[in-house]
Amino acid sequence: MSTATMVSSQPLLHRVAEKDRAPVTFVLDGEPATALEGDTVLTAILTHRAQLRRNEFNHEPRAGFCLMGACQDCWVQTATGERLRSCATFVTAGMQLTTGEPA
Repeated sequence: MSTATMVSSQPLLHRVAEKDRAPVTFVLDGEPATALEGDTVLTAILTHRAQLRRNEFNHEPRAGFCLMGACQDCWVQTATGERLRSCATFVTAGMQLTTGEPA
């Protein structure tokens, strides 16, 4: 496996400030997870994982790109199949997200 396709099991993002917001529980690929109120789905996922998803064409790891909903690189699905832009959607309590990655 090339180093480009290897992915760390450590989260990509680590909180260093603003830790006093209310916790929000959600489900990430079938596993319980927590975020903070006001986090985007992208932030919520990347505080648990090293990547958001894999590119559908070459399977390289992806973690969002523009962070404002223009590049289309941050799509994830809800458990019901609805696609959403993770950088432009706030995480909500009980949200069930599917990235296609193993938990």
